[in-house]
Amino acid sequence: MNNTLETYIVDSFTNVPFKGNPAGVALLYKDLNDQQMLTIAKELGFSETAFIKKLENNKLYSIRFFSPKMEIPLCGHATLASAKVVFERYPELKNICFITTQDLRLEIGKSNNLIEMIFPVYDTTAQEAPKELLDALGIKTIKNSVFNKEMEILLIEIESSETLRKLKPNFEDLKKSHNQINGVLVTAISNKDNFDFESRYFWPWSGTNEDPVTGGTHTFLAKYWSEILDKTKMRSFQCSKRSGFMEVEIIDKETMSIRRDAQIILKGESRITTGDKNI
Repeated sequence: MNNTLETYIVDSFTNVPFKGNPAGVALLYKDLNDQQMLTIAKELGFSETAFIKKLENNKLYSIRFFSPKMEIPLCGHATLASAKVVFERYPELKNICFITTQDLRLEIGKSNNLIEMIFPVYDTTAQEAPKELLDALGIKTIKNSVFNKEMEILLIEIESSETLRKLKPNFEDLKKSHNQINGVLVTAISNKDNFDFESRYFWPWSGTNEDPVTGGTHTFLAKYWSEILDKTKMRSFQCSKRSGFMEVEIIDKETMSIRRDAQIILKGESRITTGDKNI
C-alpha cells in the first residue's frame, strides 16, 4: 500500500537560506513505527528529522526526533524547524506546544520574525575527559570538563574561540575514545563583540560527525555560561562550517528560552510503501 507523507526541509537558527542547521520535518496523519521513521531519517540524511502529529487541535502536537542512527530525546533545531512549518501552515497562530516522548511540554511562541522556544534547564557534573578523546579532537589543554546526564553529552571548555574554530577532529579515533556518551560539546568564550560564547558539537556515536547548530545542547550550555559570565541573557554562536546563532535566556531554575528564526527550503511528499518490510 502506497502512502504519501508531507515533508519539509527547513534551515534552523538562520535568517537566510542554506545556512544554519537543516532538519527534516514530516507531518504524520497516522502513526509510523520506529523503523519506518528511522528509515526516513536515514534517507533524508540530516542530523535530525522531526515527526510531528496533531493531537487535540492546531496548537498541540506530539514530536519525535530521529538521527540517521537512532531516536534522539530532544532536538532544538528540529523543534524550531517544526514550529516554523506549523506557523507557516497556520499563520493566525501565535503559540503552539510540542510534547516529546519524555513528556516534556515544549511551549513555542511567535513574535515578529522570531520564534521563541521554552526548554528545560539541565545541570552538569564534573567528569574527566579521556586523553584519547582530547587527542582525537586535537585539543592539548582544557579549562574544564563536565557531563550532562539528560543528553549524555560531555562538555569541554577550552581557552580560545579561535582554537575552537580551527578544530579538525579525527572522527574514527573519536568514536573509539569513549563508549558512554552521545556526543562531545566543545565551547569557549567568544572573541566576537556581538556574541558571548561559541561552541561546536561532535556526535559520531549517535548522529552525524558534526551538528551545524544545536539547540538541545543549550539546555545545559546556557546555564554553564550564565554562571561563568553572570548573565541571564546571552548570544550564542555555533562556529561550524554552516554556522548559526541564537539568543538564549535563563528564565528561572527550571526553564530557559531560545530565540531565532528558520527558513523553509523545500516542501514535498515522501512516498512510503507500508507493505515493504524494509521500511
